[in-house]
Amino acid sequence: MEHVMRVSETLKAFRETRLSALRPPSEFFDFHRLSRPADMNQATSRITYNTRYFSGNYGVIFAMLAVYAMLTNPLLLIALGFLVGGFTAINKFAPEPTQVGDYVVTQKSLYIGLFVIGIPLLWFSSPLSTLFWIVGASGLLIMGHAAIMEPGIESEYATVQDAV
Repeated sequence: MEHVMRVSETLKAFRETRLSALRPPSEFFDFHRLSRPADMNQATSRITYNTRYFSGNYGVIFAMLAVYAMLTNPLLLIALGFLVGGFTAINKFAPEPTQVGDYVVTQKSLYIGLFVIGIPLLWFSSPLSTLFWIVGASGLLIMGHAAIMEPGIESEYATVQDAV
């Protein structure tokens, strides 16, 4: 029960911190504020401001791309499910050694079997290429959006408030 309370507190803290930073879609997709930056300095200042201002929206984009990548790589889902499920099953159902015929099955031998099957399965599912795809795709989308989106009028007041 304590574990459930800890998870619920973590989700509540996540909702209060990250999801409260979500900007409405009408603001995030405001096509009237799209323009090409004049130079690299303007692009850099836009990226700096917009990554802070739209941080919640960019987090949602990253999460959606991660879910998409996982769903389009079923072998990776199977490998991760096998490993996580194996760890959970071994910890829950086999904490003590068990006698099977003439052989004693220990937690250590179960973990070795899990790794012998799970690690090659994970290797063939190409988790690194999936990770690099997620980072590259989200980086391209986020930096592209942040560079071409002009900061709103509230950005002028943010610099005045910082100076005061």
